[in-house]
Amino acid sequence: MNKKEEIIYATLELAAEYGLKSLSMSQIAEKVGIKKPSLYNHFESKEALIKEMYELIREKSKENISVNNFDFIKDKSAEEILKAAVLNYKKMVSDENLIRFYKVIYSERTINPEATQIIIEETNKMVSATKMLFKVLQDNKKIYIDNIDVAATSFAMTIHSLIDYEFDCKKVNEKYDKNLIQDYIKWFCNQYSKE
Repeated sequence: MNKKEEIIYATLELAAEYGLKSLSMSQIAEKVGIKKPSLYNHFESKEALIKEMYELIREKSKENISVNNFDFIKDKSAEEILKAAVLNYKKMVSDENLIRFYKVIYSERTINPEATQIIIEETNKMVSATKMLFKVLQDNKKIYIDNIDVAATSFAMTIHSLIDYEFDCKKVNEKYDKNLIQDYIKWFCNQYSKE
């Protein structure tokens, strides 16, 4: 682990305990064992540090994903492809460090513009990836959708909400229908698939 990563993970640990808004560069420097001016050699501001934290932790969480291209779709149904894509996304967002980061960001989204911006960026990435997948599915005649932008946004936001719901239920030991996401994907494919 290089010094920047060490700083990022120390910041994540502090943010999980104190929140981002009240976290200072002095606290971060102390946690890492360097002087505050040295911290600025790595990050120009706390905001830049938070942005790089998001990017690093998100990239590291992608290591859980098994397929990063669309070569696998030729011999699969739309339902199988969407289930695989959702499973990959679920693996990514189940990364322990990403979960810790999201807990902080979600708790501060109403009071911290940087947290709000990260949530918007993540939502845009999720919707954009879904649009790209839907375009590939449509080009390969797996689905038939008049308005891919609307369908992809609706699908991505629904899946994201169902994953959040599942995580929330598990956290408080609430009963959760394990087939809910699979059932939604099946319903979606029945609406837009002509296989």
